Parts: sequence; structure tokens; C-alpha cells
Amino acid sequence: MFQDRTDAARRLAASLHAFQGQNPLVLAIPRGAAPMGRVIARQLGGELDVVLVRKLHAPFLPEVAVGAVDESGWAYVSPQAGRLGADSAHLAQETRTQLQALRARRALYTPVRAPIDPAGRIVIVVDDGLATGATMVAALHGLRARHPARLVCAVPVASREALAMVRPLADEVVCLEVPPDFEAVGQFYRDFAQVEDDEVIRLLKD
Repeated sequence: MFQDRTDAARRLAASLHAFQGQNPLVLAIPRGAAPMGRVIARQLGGELDVVLVRKLHAPFLPEVAVGAVDESGWAYVSPQAGRLGADSAHLAQETRTQLQALRARRALYTPVRAPIDPAGRIVIVVDDGLATGATMVAALHGLRARHPARLVCAVPVASREALAMVRPLADEVVCLEVPPDFEAVGQFYRDFAQVEDDEVIRLLKD
């Protein structure tokens, strides 16, 4: 159990100490992981940015992810998508909708600069936890195509299924806890307050 995201980030940074002093690029998946990314980047002497991905939602079940899409438009689709009613027409429309949301978020977060180039860098992708793993899959896939020197997935907690899914996509996976009774990421935090866009923007400006 973590007290809050700051507590989780400090513990995660301690497990990433091998990258200290190597100017890693810490890419947080917003919004929840942005405060964590700031803590980790500071403790490792690295740089902070965000990697933008969006969940693809099941029809009539907005809380259920059937995949995820990155800024390039590449989409990961869960093997369970069809069973949850997400046919090809729904997935195409949902992908278009989430791409529009990604473009709006990029314009909001980094309006005067491009994302930091990960090519040749040690890249650490941070999220506050992995439930289905869909967003991390999309993030790692998109980043791999941009040729980082080393691609690391770092999370405080994950389901066994999500962890198994992301392992082949990263050079290294750092996960502090893999509980057998995983239901939702928030159950492993005493304080899991929502992170707002204003906070993400402030962190990136800092």
C-alpha cells in the first residue's frame, strides 16, 4: 500500500537508482503519473516530459478499456474487445475520437515546443499502475519506433496479466508490487486524488 503518488514515486526512484546521473528522459503518462514523473526525474537527475496515449473504451461501458491509441494513430486492441461489443466500426470511431482528444491535450500541455526527442536516450516510462496495461502498451510501442537507447517501464503496482503483456515491449520493467487480488490501481493508494490538467501544465513548465 502506498500513501500517495509521491510516496510511490520515491520508492520507484530508489529502484531506478542505476540510472542516476545518466540524464534519463522520464516520460509520464498523464494525468496521474505526471507528479510521479517529476519526483523521479529530480531524484535521478533527469528530464521530465509526457507521453500521450488514450484508452479506447468499450461501447456503453466508458470505464472499460478495450485498447489504447498513441499520438501517431497506432492502436492496440485487446483480445477481449469483440466480447465486449467493440466491433471494427466502433473501434475506428473511438480511435478517431481519442486522437482528437490527444491532439487537444498536446496543444494544452506543450503549446510552444515539440515533445522531447527520445532518440538515443535512456527513456523511463512511468504510470501510477497497470490494470489492463493497454495504455502502457501503446506508449512503449510508439516510443520504440523513435529509437531510444534503452526503454524502461516503471510502475509501483500492476496486475500479473498487464505485467506479462508489457514485458516484451521494454528493455527493462521495474514494478514494486504485483498483488494477487488486483482489482483497480486506486485500491493500492491511501490517497489517490485526481490530478488535473493545470497541475500537469505547471509540472512541465517547472
